[in-house]
Amino acid sequence: MSRYYEMMVTVSDMAPDRKDAIEEAARGEWDFGDCCEGEGCLTLSGDGRLGGGETEDEFAQRITKEIWQANGQFCSVPISSTRTTTIDYRTLPVQPSRNG
Repeated sequence: MSRYYEMMVTVSDMAPDRKDAIEEAARGEWDFGDCCEGEGCLTLSGDGRLGGGETEDEFAQRITKEIWQANGQFCSVPISSTRTTTIDYRTLPVQPSRNG
């Protein structure tokens, strides 16, 4: 069963000349729609599915390894994940009040 997530990956302490390679490596592992470049960092975010029984930790290990390889050395890669399939939502009927 696949689970739907929003993932955000921030890469910092990277080799400046490796930004394009890092972005390409990250996009090869997840469907990142947004990419923001800050001073010395790159932030990617996007929605997608973890399938095949892959856990959030396994995803983090997989994408971090690809980013480190693209960077040519270790760098900081904090990852935030939000499981969006478990967000509870309900539709509540609104009934008019006779008192105004």
